Amino acid sequence: MPTDTEAAKKPAPEAAEPIPCDVAILGSGLAGSVMGAILARQGVKVALIDAGQHPRFAVGESQNPQLVEWLNILATRYDVPEIKYMLDVKAITENIGPHHGRKQSFGFVRHTPDREPDPREATMFVIPKMLTEAIHLYRQDTDSYYLGVAAKYGCELRQNWWATDVDVDDDGVTITGKNGEVFRAKYLIDASGFRSPLAQKFDLRETPSRVKHHARSLFTHYIGVKPYDDVCNYPQALRPPEESPFHGGTLHHLIERGWFWIIPFDNYQDSRNPLCSVGLTFDERLYPKPTDLTPEQEFNKYLDMYPAVKRQFEGARRVREWVSTDRIQYSSKRTVGARWCLMSHAAGFIDPLYSRGLSNTFEVVDALAWRVLDALRENDFTEERFAYVEKLEQGLLDYNDKIVNSSYIAFSHFRLWNAVFRVWACFTTPATMRQIMARQNFEFDGDDRHFKEMENAPYTGLWWPDSHAFKHLIDLTAETCERFEAGEIDGDTAADIVFQGIRDCESVNTPFGWKDDESHRFYRATTPTMMKFMWWASTSGPKEMRDLGRSFLKGVVRQGLRGKKVS
Repeated sequence: MPTDTEAAKKPAPEAAEPIPCDVAILGSGLAGSVMGAILARQGVKVALIDAGQHPRFAVGESQNPQLVEWLNILATRYDVPEIKYMLDVKAITENIGPHHGRKQSFGFVRHTPDREPDPREATMFVIPKMLTEAIHLYRQDTDSYYLGVAAKYGCELRQNWWATDVDVDDDGVTITGKNGEVFRAKYLIDASGFRSPLAQKFDLRETPSRVKHHARSLFTHYIGVKPYDDVCNYPQALRPPEESPFHGGTLHHLIERGWFWIIPFDNYQDSRNPLCSVGLTFDERLYPKPTDLTPEQEFNKYLDMYPAVKRQFEGARRVREWVSTDRIQYSSKRTVGARWCLMSHAAGFIDPLYSRGLSNTFEVVDALAWRVLDALRENDFTEERFAYVEKLEQGLLDYNDKIVNSSYIAFSHFRLWNAVFRVWACFTTPATMRQIMARQNFEFDGDDRHFKEMENAPYTGLWWPDSHAFKHLIDLTAETCERFEAGEIDGDTAADIVFQGIRDCESVNTPFGWKDDESHRFYRATTPTMMKFMWWASTSGPKEMRDLGRSFLKGVVRQGLRGKKVS
């Protein structure tokens, strides 16, 4: 049998006659497969190509409320009902398999080296169940399943297919494989991630990257990780609500300029998956990557520094090889061109904090899909047609950079972190309501303009892009955290500034308690709380909130009159 080296020396086979298609997609992860399914469902001839194969390990396992609603929008707008299987843990368990966890909350616990954590230095945002639910996705199952959905709708699949060259001309795109096979497409979507062939071909990466945040990562899957609730030793009065334990969602153990993630797949009653996703993401400038330790040795070194985290891992063991990265942040000078698009993680990446990766991805899928369909109908693939996609991808990266960089800076000072946490969390609900409102209106009259109108916002990429108040508050937060980082102000002064900004912001809702005193750390919006919030938003809030609240309630009433469940 020839060695890999010998095989590599062999000349590539002669190019075959190109296989024609409308759209070629590089990368059959969740984003590529869902995009392929959407386009194929609309009659587009799609080649879905991947250098690897399924099933396979992938991160991006934790949902947030906006992601769930983007999935709902995609399923409804493009008539791909299988996407709805990712809307809640019951649906995904029944339709894909019993291997996924529930995500009830985002929990955060601050730690300092060689000390027990202070129970009062923990925060939590429980996802309002009245709006949406969320899941811990076991990605090897979801990604394999949606590859099959793409095939079902007509995508031509290629796995273990290495693209050795991409050539773009005025009339189309030619993709040549290592095996000599050639595809000729009218449009190319690169959903392959960091090692994007398009980014390499056209030198699209920013060097150095413009993003301010810095981090590298270690991650794998473990078995036997204990629920933090069982080992934290917190007094009952200082624990989260009994209905929303730490183990009920994604847990973030915060350290100086870094965090451990704990994403259990066994926290749903019908799950048969005992595994837990585990990772450590931290600033490589403060924690340089060692050359004399294995990833496991390095991970255990940091576990030894934080006793409460270490107790979760007593008796646990990993079941996959470690992935150890260098700096994970990157960005691109351009993300679209005539006949091509770098989609989401092929365009750039910030950090898994706040679970925004897949949310950003599927917002881009939605913006790109209808433009590709129109371009195919009109045979117009000019770059100008896709200008909004470029604006969106760059905006998503920049705003995510602002909140993540601010958060990492704040991890070392709990009062400042508590303030930054509130800024992130307090606009999650209105941002999700905005999406739900558009979908409900579309379901009522079938008019696609409801989705297109969402793009007419002043702050593209911000998760509530219509809100002047939110834009001001996130800018204030970023500026203040950077002043703290530079030593211009101390942590308490920085916290005071951000807390005052929250109190002064009329669009920060009071029913959830975001303007309460600093002792309020766990936020769980029950149905009565949500009703109070909706009343406040519709009657007492500022104009941008009243407009949103009233439009949302109008959609709820319409759904009710049609006898449909409000969701």
